[in-house]
Amino acid sequence: MDFGQRLKELRTQAGLTQKQLASQIGTSKSVISFYENQERIPSPTVLIQLAAVFHVSSDFLLGIDNTERLDVSGLDDDDKKVVSLMVDTLRRKNQK
Repeated sequence: MDFGQRLKELRTQAGLTQKQLASQIGTSKSVISFYENQERIPSPTVLIQLAAVFHVSSDFLLGIDNTERLDVSGLDDDDKKVVSLMVDTLRRKNQK
């Protein structure tokens, strides 16, 4: 999957319009459209902003690393353990 497709997928999963995403990173709707249509490539600064909005790594956005990560910042250690157990349980279920 290329950057434009991944960006569009993340944006739609987050329930954001191009205009809303543009507003969050301080650009215009047309720039987001250019990114999604592979007509422009974001600067490193914009790439970092997009990664922060979607809680993913810039490598994930660029398709370098396809490992999805789960942002657990703000959770205490007990909550992180619960999330980890849930992920492990679901992973085992889906491997069957």
